[in-house]
Amino acid sequence: MIRENINKWDVGNVFPLVEIGGDIVKQDDRYLVKDNNLLNNLIVSSTRLNANKSTSGHTHPGQEEVYMFMEGSGMMELDEKHFPFNEGDMVLVEDGVFHRVHAGAKGCYFVCVFDGKRSHQ
Repeated sequence: MIRENINKWDVGNVFPLVEIGGDIVKQDDRYLVKDNNLLNNLIVSSTRLNANKSTSGHTHPGQEEVYMFMEGSGMMELDEKHFPFNEGDMVLVEDGVFHRVHAGAKGCYFVCVFDGKRSHQ
């Protein structure tokens, strides 16, 4: 059934999870972050986090977020909890929870989906 739906969509809206398109919104020695803003109510964002680097970490009241780890491994921080992630893992971030990603020795690549607009730096 999914294949039938894909055939009905404009092919320009189908992306492989390793390259979701979009515009660069952040780039420094730690990471490259791109946002795809094709949807009205959701942002699809990708981050290539370099080896042994961490995101800034943030919280955004009123927004939930889904992290899908496509490559690599590392440690995810949710409030005071730390737990490992590997390629293929998904983490659900509840509204208002502080979150940060710490890449392992080979770095990592992840895709996030969140509602609304980017409200953190």
